[in-house]
Amino acid sequence: MEKTRAVIAGVHGWVPEYVLTNKELETMVDTNDEWIVSRTGIKERRVLKGENQGTSVIGTHAVKGLLEKTNTNPEDIDLIICATVTPDMVFPATANIIADNVGAKNSFSFDISAACSGFLYALTIGSQFIETGKHKKVIIVGADKMSAIVDYTDRSTCIIFGDGGGAVLLEPTTEERGIMDSILHSDGSGAPYLHMKAGGSARPATMETVAAREHFAYQEGSTVFKFAVTNMAEVSANIMAKNNLTAEDVAWLVPHQANKRIIDATANRMGVGPEKVMMNIEKYGNTTAGTLPLCLWDYESQMKKGDNIILAAFGGGFTWGSMYLKWGYDPK
Repeated sequence: MEKTRAVIAGVHGWVPEYVLTNKELETMVDTNDEWIVSRTGIKERRVLKGENQGTSVIGTHAVKGLLEKTNTNPEDIDLIICATVTPDMVFPATANIIADNVGAKNSFSFDISAACSGFLYALTIGSQFIETGKHKKVIIVGADKMSAIVDYTDRSTCIIFGDGGGAVLLEPTTEERGIMDSILHSDGSGAPYLHMKAGGSARPATMETVAAREHFAYQEGSTVFKFAVTNMAEVSANIMAKNNLTAEDVAWLVPHQANKRIIDATANRMGVGPEKVMMNIEKYGNTTAGTLPLCLWDYESQMKKGDNIILAAFGGGFTWGSMYLKWGYDPK
């Protein structure tokens, strides 16, 4: 019996127009362009401006573009999953808002929160709805408006994050392509090192939490860096070993765009040369759940049907994982 897999049938991304450069950040906090580039690889990032402009704006643009380029009727979409840590509001889900905005009247939708690993988690979840035969068209969105939870007086975090995201369309195939395997992990003991202290049910918003600036992302940089380097590299090597892949077999590594040094360490552990590593951190920064689909969007024209691709991510809380997929189509 032929195995049904979920294959990526299209990808589209979107980023806001406003470009926040390192030079502008120099006027806001005690930092400089050389320091930021040498430690992170980031030169600029995008910021979504305007009132009532939430993550759904990013996701809606990405999904509308995806539907148009794949010639897909929004009413044929069965499911939309949005990976984000910056939902428009606590409820309803941002995925619900996106579905309504694009006219996906027959889909059900929900959000997942796994920080920078969110898109990888959502892609794994969505693929299983395809594999079981339950659904035929599933959209996975990875998007974040990190400027909403970044403290622009904190130079350790404000230099890193940006706004943006993307979406992919999953469809069934019986060919030897699509999502082949994934390994996902989490470790809640990492919460103290990368989290947002207030705004949830444990510490609801009060005058005191706002005054104490507890509604911004906090990270203990050195701890997060060490954990990310070790675990993102290890899980990527594990997915290759599990599927008998050598570095020569891999066409592309798609790493979470958190820090160029973490990306380099992951590629080195896998034995993959820099020419095979997707990287756009210099122009977008870390868009959290948006980095992986933005990479796929930027490099879409360079991928070929059947290419072996490894995705890898690491996020706060901690979450991390890797996925092996075979690309679904040739450049148009």
